[in-house]
Amino acid sequence: MWLLPQGALLVRGAGGYDGGMNLDFSEDEISRYSRHILLREVGGVGQAQLREARVLLVGAGGLGSPLLMYLAAAGVGTIGLVDDDVVDLSNLQRQIAHTTGSLGTPKVESAIERAHAINPLVRIAPHRTRLGVENILEVFAEYDIVCDGTDNFPTRFLISDACVLAKKTLVSAAVLRFDGQLSTFKPHAGEGCPCYRCLYPAPPPDGLVPTCSEAGVLGAVTGVMGTLQATEVLKEILGIGESMSGRVLVWDALSARFRTIKLRPDPACIACGPNATLKDLSGHGDTAGPACAI
Repeated sequence: MWLLPQGALLVRGAGGYDGGMNLDFSEDEISRYSRHILLREVGGVGQAQLREARVLLVGAGGLGSPLLMYLAAAGVGTIGLVDDDVVDLSNLQRQIAHTTGSLGTPKVESAIERAHAINPLVRIAPHRTRLGVENILEVFAEYDIVCDGTDNFPTRFLISDACVLAKKTLVSAAVLRFDGQLSTFKPHAGEGCPCYRCLYPAPPPDGLVPTCSEAGVLGAVTGVMGTLQATEVLKEILGIGESMSGRVLVWDALSARFRTIKLRPDPACIACGPNATLKDLSGHGDTAGPACAI
């Protein structure tokens, strides 16, 4: 470990030194991120990569809350937050970015205030809007990684298809009752990397799968899955460990069991297959109904 003349910390390892990367850190930053910098897989170079990363979170709810807190604490330099809802009393059982004092406040404002209380050094851009065909690609264009924390299939499929078209990595988590699911989708990365439609080719019929507002969810389950989602985002930024691309993590909280399922690209997939027919988002129409966070 060497200290650079301007006070930047350079750590050998962590993918090697990129001479074009800004490695200048203030004393406050060195202290704030010291536990990261001590990790050989992260180091000063990795921390600089986190500072330059641009990550979009869709949903400031049960998944988005711990996800936002940990990405901000980790020093991810630019975070976008999409949510058009306001804080409701029923949210507070699991959506820990919000407080009783923020009832009636737009979720993006409440969550950003909480995240900046943890780390005022990161830039968090509010997108108080509902994602739709008309705006989703424009919003996604500003970011490298997209995180899905929504609670309905029409929005999830819209996000997935937009990520495929825009060649954005999608880190997706879902929860219901006592169960959680997590995967990373990046078909643009090459052979062996499936998309969300390789797992679910089409949305289920209306009413077949209940939402959390219909079936309920144990609040702590969203915390675990949102934290796992944050971990996978950090791994993707840093290029460390084994990506969840091509694998689906399934957690049963009641039995305290995790299992991993292999997921291969579907050659018949309309979004990422060799004969993909998905060329635009016109087939989605209006994503009516709440694009709500879990």
